Amino acid sequence: MLDAILFERAGVPAIAIVTEPFRATGEAMASSWGMPGYRFLEVPHPIANLNDKELDARADRLAEQVLALLRVRE
Repeated sequence: MLDAILFERAGVPAIAIVTEPFRATGEAMASSWGMPGYRFLEVPHPIANLNDKELDARADRLAEQVLALLRVRE
């Protein structure tokens, strides 16, 4: 989350992706860094047990959502 916020502050469009248990933490971090309401993607938890193929498939499914959020920031 912090990386995305810092990229945004530097003028580089970025999207943070967090798993469900970290949604509240992401919202709190965005607020504490002066970006309340920062939009990010939430994905099912956990991801640590997924293999490379499963992670790639999940990333493929998120690609359109990432692009949509980046367009909102233009």
